[in-house]
Amino acid sequence: MKIKKGDKVIVIAGADKGKIGTVQRAFPKLNKVIVDGVHTVTKHQKPTQKNPDGGRIELYAPIDVSNVAIYDEKKKKATRVGYTFENGKKIRVSKVSGTKLD
Repeated sequence: MKIKKGDKVIVIAGADKGKIGTVQRAFPKLNKVIVDGVHTVTKHQKPTQKNPDGGRIELYAPIDVSNVAIYDEKKKKATRVGYTFENGKKIRVSKVSGTKLD
């Protein structure tokens, strides 16, 4: 998976297409990510001692990695990820503008 926590991504498919957000959490084994401000769901919660009223809570649900792409700030559009080697380290690079992502 080429997308990591903290990356700025744009949604390229689905109901939230066009939204831009930051990856809050990545699940490489499931091929999913949680993006801030994208794919919100409502969870109904029973009353507890901590929350005696209960109620509805807005949460961010995971979205498939194939539906998001890295957002390039320089060119203001989606980009793919390439790799280069510098000083023996593998570094992620934007294919559109050539800027380093790491």
